[in-house]
Amino acid sequence: MLDTAKKIILTLVTVSCFIIGTAQNKILSMEEAVLGYHLYPESKNFVWQGNNYTYIEAGNLVGEDMKGVKKTVLTADELNNIINSQFKTFPPFSWIDANTLRVNHKGKEYRINVTEKILTSTAVLPENAEHITPSPNRKYYACTIDNNLYCADEQGNSFAISNDGDKNIVNGQTVSRNEFGIDGGIFWSPDSKKIAFYRKDESKVSSFPLLDISTRTGSLKEIKYPMAGMASEQISVGVFDIASKRTVFLETDGFDSEKYLTNITWSPASDFIYIQELNRGQNHIRLNRYNAVSGKFSAMLFEEKSDTYIEPAHTLKFIDEKGDRFIYTTNNRDGYQSLYLHSASDGKLIKRLTPTAADVEFLSIDRAGKYLYYLSSEVSPIERHLFKLDLKTGKTVRLTAGEGWHNISLNGDCSYFTDSYSSLKNPRIIELVSTNGKTVRRLFEAKNPLSEYADCEVSTGTLKADDNSDLYYRLVKPANFDSTKKYPVIQYVYGGPHSQLVKNSWRASSSLWETYMAQHGYLVFVMDNHGTSNRGRAFENIIHRRLGQYEMADQVKGTEFIKSKPYVDTGKIGLHGWSFGGFMTVSLMTTYPDLYKTAVAGGPVIDWKWYEVMYGERYMDTPEENVEGYSKTSLINKAKNLKGKLLICHGLIDPVVVIEHSLAFISECIKNNISVDYFVYPLSEHNVGGRDRVHLMQKITDYFDDYMK
Repeated sequence: MLDTAKKIILTLVTVSCFIIGTAQNKILSMEEAVLGYHLYPESKNFVWQGNNYTYIEAGNLVGEDMKGVKKTVLTADELNNIINSQFKTFPPFSWIDANTLRVNHKGKEYRINVTEKILTSTAVLPENAEHITPSPNRKYYACTIDNNLYCADEQGNSFAISNDGDKNIVNGQTVSRNEFGIDGGIFWSPDSKKIAFYRKDESKVSSFPLLDISTRTGSLKEIKYPMAGMASEQISVGVFDIASKRTVFLETDGFDSEKYLTNITWSPASDFIYIQELNRGQNHIRLNRYNAVSGKFSAMLFEEKSDTYIEPAHTLKFIDEKGDRFIYTTNNRDGYQSLYLHSASDGKLIKRLTPTAADVEFLSIDRAGKYLYYLSSEVSPIERHLFKLDLKTGKTVRLTAGEGWHNISLNGDCSYFTDSYSSLKNPRIIELVSTNGKTVRRLFEAKNPLSEYADCEVSTGTLKADDNSDLYYRLVKPANFDSTKKYPVIQYVYGGPHSQLVKNSWRASSSLWETYMAQHGYLVFVMDNHGTSNRGRAFENIIHRRLGQYEMADQVKGTEFIKSKPYVDTGKIGLHGWSFGGFMTVSLMTTYPDLYKTAVAGGPVIDWKWYEVMYGERYMDTPEENVEGYSKTSLINKAKNLKGKLLICHGLIDPVVVIEHSLAFISECIKNNISVDYFVYPLSEHNVGGRDRVHLMQKITDYFDDYMK
């Protein structure tokens, strides 16, 4: 009887341990690896309401003051009664001022007095309107309908600002394919009396056909796509006066007709417009000032030139309402992206504000114009911290203490900020901090969302490039890692400008798919090479006129590094990358054909002559100016070198890397009797999204399983 009882207890203990062990060692499904947003660290969105902060809790809008005194600002039910809606939880919102809440719903903007809990006004947005941009005083809205620009008042009464019947002429929309920090085409004056806007003439730009198979017989949709060395768009800037209903165009006659007009900035007094004007060659920039009433050229405040390229991407920041000084951002002067103080009257340099050997980013200036707040990588290239600068003395103070990558939201008078940050092993912490440097309290701390899943260790480190600079990497190890075993490696690569894959953030910014692959027995290795962000100008500009060459040399260094580990199966190194990463993947497979066994490239650039003007010519110049560079970087010439297994995936209606790239490579492989695999997503653009992405990542995973294990 006792033996039987012992057996029962032992059985129960064993079963319990199995259940506990299973619960703590779950394996990601592919759907979770792709669409498992609930498996990213939880967060809270704190939105400033004057000097208090607000957030959504239990479906209602809640606020707290600096002492932590909490109150309900507005419930979802109260909001529904006020605007006749049926929200079950409080919708996205913003604050116009400390007492006026803004909610957009069904083509209307509602403004609500939260003290009296009443609707103060309703703005009706024009039907079919896009790019809706309110005036600073919220009395008007500029918007686009098709290719023309309109203005509407709060009641929805609208009038046309432009009336171009030619679809090649586009008003009020983004230009230059969103390069140079451009993300819109409508710019209200601070006094809400004028609208500056882009006018884009694409008459001379070649079209590229995209095949739409959703119609019975198929149809072609032509997009304007200016390829490197070919005719580009012509940009002008109009200024519309609300009172007179009159438009003048700025007399931007410098450089050539295909110059870039970037970072449009109004003066605080609304009397001038500043434009950073860049020649098509992207190596000569002028900061010009224009009269906003007449459109006439006022002055060239300064100019800069470069032996490689200049990439303006930041508007001017005026110190205060007087408008006599502004901050200019560039990496073209001292080797790092830095902030410079200039006189607005004549453009003369007053001083460099951030003399540090690190890239910095402007964040804010307090209302008194006394302190500047900026983000910087000076602690570490893989960390981002907040600094406070006294504009008079030049003294700087670091305001964020915890290691990691910090996201900052300052309140209106810059007296406090919320600091949301993570690090390698910290999912997320959000703190309320005074700009005097004292942490007021912790607002939120996320739990490990993968605590029930099989653990895959993530580590970071550095290795040396040929020029002795540090290359940062992350390594995701398989679950139940055994150093005496041999594992296959997937080397994920992007490697292009404006990217940084390795950060001291949660799990080093690794994706859930990387964890999925590690749970299935792969090592996943990721490294940032020359050309990527946050390392200064020289680290990036070395790629000029020879895209992929230095980047490949670095990635091969990474491959040699990982192959030196005793737990790596050196005959099973695979590659995966998308877009620029697709270009890198195919480049590595055809340049070092004996080094890599298997690869999957998505949406790859195959020849830079087929890529667009703005990005392509910045790094490669034109095909006529750089014959050798285009020839060396073309993968058409290298298709015959392919030895390993290569799968190329591409969206059929990709408007970014058009399908001509991958089809031309496939054609060349056929000519040379080279085996290659190809898979098209018929209804996808550049990035395969939604549920199609689950299929894509399963396709990629299956390919590695078939040829790497």
